[in-house]
Amino acid sequence: MGARDFNSLPLSAPDSTREYDFSGRDFERVRQLIYGRAGISLNESKQNMVYSRLSRRLRVLGINSFSQYLDRLESDASFISAESQEFVNALTTNLTAFFREPHHFPVLAEFLRKHGGQSSLRLWCAAASTGEEPYSIVMTMLQALGAATTARLLATDIDTNVLATARRGVYRLDAANQCGEERLKRFFMRGTGANEGMVRVKPELTRLVEFAPLNLLEPGWAAQRQFAQQVDLVFIRNVMIYFDKPTQRQILERLAGVIRKGGLLFIGHSENFTDHRELFLLRGKTVYERV
Repeated sequence: MGARDFNSLPLSAPDSTREYDFSGRDFERVRQLIYGRAGISLNESKQNMVYSRLSRRLRVLGINSFSQYLDRLESDASFISAESQEFVNALTTNLTAFFREPHHFPVLAEFLRKHGGQSSLRLWCAAASTGEEPYSIVMTMLQALGAATTARLLATDIDTNVLATARRGVYRLDAANQCGEERLKRFFMRGTGANEGMVRVKPELTRLVEFAPLNLLEPGWAAQRQFAQQVDLVFIRNVMIYFDKPTQRQILERLAGVIRKGGLLFIGHSENFTDHRELFLLRGKTVYERV
């Protein structure tokens, strides 16, 4: 995303239904900030979404205008320290479900059975969201390798709010029903009384997962302790669509550095990385192998 002259941008037409004025210049400043801090590229169609999500922050903080909020987010060190993560959390989109894009899980199970007898497998879910995806991976691990498995999953996300939900492991029963009756009985505890209609994942699952915040744009993340050893496979589905092509390439290179040769990369249905064959080769529907 190239720098643009804010003064050349037209002001948005006033909207009498809005609590705060939100100009074209305000939106462009938000775009620059979220791109610099999280690598997310917002297109023009996201203006209403940005207004809706950030206006909640203005109310919480008692700030009267977007320009004041953004001024402080750009130059007030103490405010930046306190608010930067909330800003990123507000603009992060989290769409997930148990066993979403189900064609990936038989491929995962086959890989686990093939390599499970080797040294402890290390898996990584790089967009954990509220936990449905990492717990789906761990259920597949247990079904493929058995309860005595030494395989472990690292589950990360840039949004600290959704990670807190993931750690709790509590979901509506109708959402967990997507796991199927057999998995529901084996891996979940049903709520009673005031918790009727809710389920919690069993310790059998949570003991295999380490949840941690991680910004894929941070230059030093590959040197963190979690990656002291290379991982065997990575789920990073429907994440790269929020990045521009230079940022995608940067992250793919870093991923290639932490995935062992022959390891797998699972991506989203609308993503395609066949232009990066020196790093990853397509081995199935949205499944790549580290070469």
